[in-house]
Amino acid sequence: MSPELISILVLVVVFVIATTRSVNMGALAFAAAFGVGGLVADLDADGIFAGFPGDLFVVLVGVTYLFAIARANGTTDWLVHAAVRLVRGRVALIPWVMFALTGALTAIGAVSPAAVAIVAPIALSFAARYGISPLLMGAMVVHGAQAGGFSPISIYGSIVNGIVEREKLPGNEVVLFLASLAANLVIAAVVFVLCGGLKLGTDSAAGTGPAAGLRTDPTATLTPSTETLTLTPSRTATLTSLVALVIAVLVFDLDAGLTAITLAVVLSTAWPEDSRKAVGEIAWPTVLLICGVLTYVGVLDEMGTITWAGEGVGDIGVPLLAAVLLCYIGALVSAFASSVGIMGALIPLAVPFLERGEIGAIGMVAALAVSATVVDVSPFSTNGALVLAAAPDVDRERFFRQLMVYGGIVVAVVPAVAWLVMVVPGWG
Repeated sequence: MSPELISILVLVVVFVIATTRSVNMGALAFAAAFGVGGLVADLDADGIFAGFPGDLFVVLVGVTYLFAIARANGTTDWLVHAAVRLVRGRVALIPWVMFALTGALTAIGAVSPAAVAIVAPIALSFAARYGISPLLMGAMVVHGAQAGGFSPISIYGSIVNGIVEREKLPGNEVVLFLASLAANLVIAAVVFVLCGGLKLGTDSAAGTGPAAGLRTDPTATLTPSTETLTLTPSRTATLTSLVALVIAVLVFDLDAGLTAITLAVVLSTAWPEDSRKAVGEIAWPTVLLICGVLTYVGVLDEMGTITWAGEGVGDIGVPLLAAVLLCYIGALVSAFASSVGIMGALIPLAVPFLERGEIGAIGMVAALAVSATVVDVSPFSTNGALVLAAAPDVDRERFFRQLMVYGGIVVAVVPAVAWLVMVVPGWG
């Protein structure tokens, strides 16, 4: 049995044990990384830890620390009430406001995880207060980020268009952007309907939040069940910190995690009574989970498993079959690893049959881009992990399973649909 196949089978075993024995999957993944990396791939400790996502660790800790302080001093409550007033109490519009906000941020140049890190804690706090499904709100935030993620001036769009130009393939920046926008908009609409978005504000969908029992329809006005919060000095400072986080990330291109943890420390020093318990509210189990799984994926990358799988598909003699399999590999791997990284690896693998004109290059690139990014709702991806970590007052194990099942459905369905719509007709 080849080392690459062994590494894949071990990953399956990790999933099975974590699901059936309720063991933290991150801890299992660290053990698997040690076993497979040391015994199968002959990697030393440095090689194994090469895949440890240090930047994501800091983002998860920093953002959840900052927003734990914001929850403790009532800032998130104030923001929730402000959001209600913004849409004149129409709660059903709030998920779409969050979708549009993250989409606008990524479209003008924000990195997708940075936009999600800024919006998700506010969106999930609103969901907790008004009994909105956290899966619905989290999905709207992530799909919003990906909807704007391939604009011609965005990070993802610039990178993918650069790869296409470097490989001397036909490209169309507008088609790439609109393909991602349309795909995520359709998915968001489906999730909105299936997760009770049309019933938001009614008795049946209000859940246990403060909105329970209010008689409204999706376009009716919701009257907040708690009195309007006032701005105290600590809340004003926290709001200023959140604005500073946005400016630091979007304007000065500073790291979101390091910026957030710095701002949290400043607030903790000024108002220690509000932030005394904040460190304990950092999503440590989620941090262990995500960092462990991504470390194991790094071992797979180090030992060449991902390249091995991609090259195997590229050698298939049927171009349309190879195309759909590449879309599925992009979706599956991206659910655990860098979306841009996997696109950078898979687009060149498609070059041989794209150059022969057997498949339209524009459609293939668009299908790969959509397949590799819509799966960022997975709890193992950066965006999905941020949503999981940001959700207050939820059963995290249950929410994790919901995100994992939803991510699995997206992985199973979207690549085939993207292939059918964008590749089979022969775009470009």
